[in-house]
Amino acid sequence: MTLHARHYATNEPIAVTVAHGRITSVGTSDQKPNVWIAPAFFDPQINGCLGISFNSPALTPSQVRTVADVCRRHGIGAFAPTLVTNSFEALHHGFTTLARALDTDPELARMMPCFHLEGPYLSGEDGPRGAHPQEHTRDPNWDEFRRWQDAAGGRIRMVTLAPERPGALALIEQLTAANVVVAIGHTAATGQQIRDAVAAGARTSTHLGNGCHAVLPRHDNYIWEQLACDDLWASIITDGYHLPPALVKCFSRMKGLDRLLITSDVGSLAGMPPGRYREWGTDLEVLPSGKIVVAGTPFLAGSGHFTDSCVANVIRMTGMSLKDAVDLASVQPRRLLGLPVTRIEAGAPASLVLFDWKPGGEIAVREVF
Repeated sequence: MTLHARHYATNEPIAVTVAHGRITSVGTSDQKPNVWIAPAFFDPQINGCLGISFNSPALTPSQVRTVADVCRRHGIGAFAPTLVTNSFEALHHGFTTLARALDTDPELARMMPCFHLEGPYLSGEDGPRGAHPQEHTRDPNWDEFRRWQDAAGGRIRMVTLAPERPGALALIEQLTAANVVVAIGHTAATGQQIRDAVAAGARTSTHLGNGCHAVLPRHDNYIWEQLACDDLWASIITDGYHLPPALVKCFSRMKGLDRLLITSDVGSLAGMPPGRYREWGTDLEVLPSGKIVVAGTPFLAGSGHFTDSCVANVIRMTGMSLKDAVDLASVQPRRLLGLPVTRIEAGAPASLVLFDWKPGGEIAVREVF
């Protein structure tokens, strides 16, 4: 199969030949294609969609496949299924089901090379806690985590936690030694607690600027502290609701493109019609715009927009190039997680996305290979 498209980084027309799941050659196209080609997106934080939650105590392997199929339609060639704050039993079931689905389906295993645990070791305060159920937020416990890791078949590659929790620093050190990426998120930590977490091995911030108090001290606060730390990466949600354009521009300039990545943080209600739903033990609402909030409040509860929308949005918000925006959603997450980076070159795996796009417009995915 030969794909004729414009290279996302150079704008040049290229011909990419694919066979048996790998790129066999890349040359100049003799056609004038309008479609673009790029490495398929990798999203480090997918919680589910269409009413399916990876956190559900009733999750099934077929539902895991459904979420993967929807993600592909949005240009996501691979992602990290994300489980959030819940009871031990619910999380154990989720990881067990994910592992079973991957063990019996090689394609799913390629699409989900690792898992993300967001919680339950998060702040219990209103604001930083976000929509995570307060009754399940708790202090870190290495033995508990190990049982989840065993259920996941060793696939948990990222853990988001609040470093101010008692025992957090010890857990950060243990996770780092076990080659698990530690992310700071949903935190009310002091500057010193954040610095201590980084010294212990924390490497990134989860959806920086969200999961926070509504009002913060203007100078001394945990957003500035994480932004100023050169040893921390940061993920941002560019769905158009979680962060305003000015903040996205500031974050991207402060972190630089080599320490920044995009996540959609798509939740189980993504793709659902407007209305009220019960999720995470909380009443949530999908608004006509697709925005998802805690019912009756302005507080966000995950995202309803996938990675393709986030890439188009970050271009509009910051004026960055298509290449840089795509890399934030494909190259950067893989780099952070220590996964092979997809490149458009002979011999590389054919994890590619074809899409239509014009400056200022949306990304319309045609196909993922």
